[in-house]
Amino acid sequence: MPLAEAEKWLDHLGSCSPCYGDFSRFRKTYELRRRRTLLAVAASILIAAGIAGWVVFQKHNEALVSQTAVLDLRNRSVSRGTEPNPGEPPLEVKRGVSHLMLYLPLGSSEGPYEVRIVKGSGEILVTASDVAKLIDHITQLKVPVNISLAPPGSYVLQLRKFGSEWNSYTLLLR
Repeated sequence: MPLAEAEKWLDHLGSCSPCYGDFSRFRKTYELRRRRTLLAVAASILIAAGIAGWVVFQKHNEALVSQTAVLDLRNRSVSRGTEPNPGEPPLEVKRGVSHLMLYLPLGSSEGPYEVRIVKGSGEILVTASDVAKLIDHITQLKVPVNISLAPPGSYVLQLRKFGSEWNSYTLLLR
């Protein structure tokens, strides 16, 4: 009730203990409801923010994972020279990747390696280099690549340790 309407009752509330007790209980109930409502709103906001943060985090992780393609060369036969081994299925990579994680052929040693992707005409599309490391008994090499503008099709992935011959693998960009 507005204060203008309650003014005629204020003198009575100040002098009547039972009425003041009722008023105090009403006020405490109102404050309790108000506090519960504020807590419920705050909890809802926190839950919504938590869910939104989790969704953004998941999408960010998916984006990072999808930008790295893993190419397992461990069970592939090693070809010497610039021609890949005939009869082996091609390695497949989406053009949107920004890194290649290469599991090098068995027996490959740690150290600096060069990687390049070559068109059928011999034109080099991408060149990258990094140091291969032995992790969990697998010689791994992660190199940055930018193949997003390359047209889909068949290419050759070439790999070599610095100073050695190129090993070639058929690569299909999708």
